Amino acid sequence: MPDAVVVEGLHKRYGGVRAVQGVSFAVEHGEIFALLGRNGAGKTTTMEILEGFRARDAGRVDVLGLDPGERATGRALRERIGLVLQDIAVEPYLTVRETIARNAGYYRAPRDIAEVIGLVGLAGLERKKVRTLAGGQKRRLDLALGMIGDPGLLFLDEPTTGFDPGARRGAWQLLRDLRDAGTTILLTTHYMEEAQELADRVAVIADGQIVAAGPLATLGGRDTARARIRFGLPPGTTVADLPVPAVPGEDGLVTVESAEPTETLHRLTDWALRRDTVLAGLTVGRPSLEDVYLRLTGHDDQRRTDHDHSAPERAPEGSAP
Repeated sequence: MPDAVVVEGLHKRYGGVRAVQGVSFAVEHGEIFALLGRNGAGKTTTMEILEGFRARDAGRVDVLGLDPGERATGRALRERIGLVLQDIAVEPYLTVRETIARNAGYYRAPRDIAEVIGLVGLAGLERKKVRTLAGGQKRRLDLALGMIGDPGLLFLDEPTTGFDPGARRGAWQLLRDLRDAGTTILLTTHYMEEAQELADRVAVIADGQIVAAGPLATLGGRDTARARIRFGLPPGTTVADLPVPAVPGEDGLVTVESAEPTETLHRLTDWALRRDTVLAGLTVGRPSLEDVYLRLTGHDDQRRTDHDHSAPERAPEGSAP
């Protein structure tokens, strides 16, 4: 089966700013794919082109077998995709149920309204006006609007912004369930934990270019990176007393990097046991997704102004396909 999304050599310029420069990636059917990048990296522009809201300058884009830039197939595409944007314009004086029912009317075969309300955790709030919803409740409504058409492909832009930790984990499980039922999901997020929990594969975009892509376990060389051993220094000791080189951190822990963590751990624990002391808070791990992301995106660099947000506004949500 062809991939759900194919992007090859995508380019987009706003005046003198090259927002997207030769971006290429593919999203397989039935997977959760995360597009990560700092504000201004080009991910929003890329998503808007895939959704059909913005024209590209060059490159190939295929979404569920259709070109989102072709007007002739625009309705057919919108029938098959769902959108959960950062800012969705909905009528504030409609109730939750009325809002979802209105959007359901845009599709030939929508999901059951009551089922969707229950899935997103809005049961009991059906008669509540949109304007009275709390931030997290509005985000759940956004998710319901994206799901109501029973899409084969769901675009999610920062899907759990405003959620408390419990609601966020509930939303994650819902997205996993959708994926397991066959829905392909393409999301952007600033929460590295969210990408870690949800994504089957990830692409990192910086300055309009893909700088790394692949499964989480191998992204940016995570699988071959030196292990990090961290612990608190025993009382009365210094870094110089340790049997291996270590670097103190601002959090009171020291870090030892090693290509042979088993041997290094043996030396450290043997040293501690011979002194009848404890290596408090001892942990061993490879660089986290956040570590890799910050390195790939040049977090400490001064980069150009966010060109995504200086671009024209995206078309409003809620318009009929």
